[in-house]
Amino acid sequence: MAKKSLESLVIASKAKGVLKKAGCNTAGDAFTALNEYMYWLLEQAAKRAKANGRKTVRAHDFMS
Repeated sequence: MAKKSLESLVIASKAKGVLKKAGCNTAGDAFTALNEYMYWLLEQAAKRAKANGRKTVRAHDFMS
């Protein structure tokens, strides 16, 4: 079953620049995986906020 295409949350050119400064090249699928990870992080932060009785996601919701 094919995955649903997610809207990109990552600015690939900016992320690629950071990796290039670190002396790394990027594979074609790197930003797809990074984008999926960003969606996961946001989902986890939302769950934590809701579990704590809040609708507002705060910085500490991204920390486990």
